[in-house]
Amino acid sequence: MSLPTANEIKGKWKQHVGDAKIAWGKLTEDELLQSEGHEQKLAGLVQERYAVTAQEARKQVNAFLEKLKL
Repeated sequence: MSLPTANEIKGKWKQHVGDAKIAWGKLTEDELLQSEGHEQKLAGLVQERYAVTAQEARKQVNAFLEKLKL
């Protein structure tokens, strides 16, 4: 099974922005769309907005993305 391409992830991400908004209500839809589902970008936003450690932000993002199978 091959890994999804960046374009495939980006396309799927747009479908899940609403779910991400529920998970992280302090992030705007624009911020979530701009992150394009990239783990590092999303974790940076979560860390900044929620004042958590980088490790905690990555943990939250990884759990979220795994749940969505992205």
